[in-house]
Amino acid sequence: MKRTSPRRITKIHDDSRPIVFFDGVCGLCNGVVDTLLRVDRRNRLLFAPLQGETALARLGEATLNSIVLVDTAGRHEKSAAALRICLHIGGLWQVLLIFWLLPRPLRDALYDFIARNRYAWFGKHELCRLPTPQERARFLP
Repeated sequence: MKRTSPRRITKIHDDSRPIVFFDGVCGLCNGVVDTLLRVDRRNRLLFAPLQGETALARLGEATLNSIVLVDTAGRHEKSAAALRICLHIGGLWQVLLIFWLLPRPLRDALYDFIARNRYAWFGKHELCRLPTPQERARFLP
């Protein structure tokens, strides 16, 4: 796979909206993205598969075992990414921010358990998720 220069990606993504990096072949991850597309009515979030060129340019060699959120506060993984996504969406989703009270090692242990089993429980696709024409503006390569 040819490495893409960060300069090219900057041109593709030139706004300050948070980017949710997800495992594009994971059934659970795609379900989460579908849910986020539905509930993020203000179109705050952008999406990019961890297998894509945006992830390679922004994250380097990222692990496929974690959702990653990049926002103005930095890079967030695992449970911190999930909770910050709730913060960005707002509304009733902010109720889940109560989980910030749990120690991060405990939150991440639960996250890791689900991540280890997600393919067995939710399946694995052969190809990354393709956005519909209506969703295309919210997805980065």
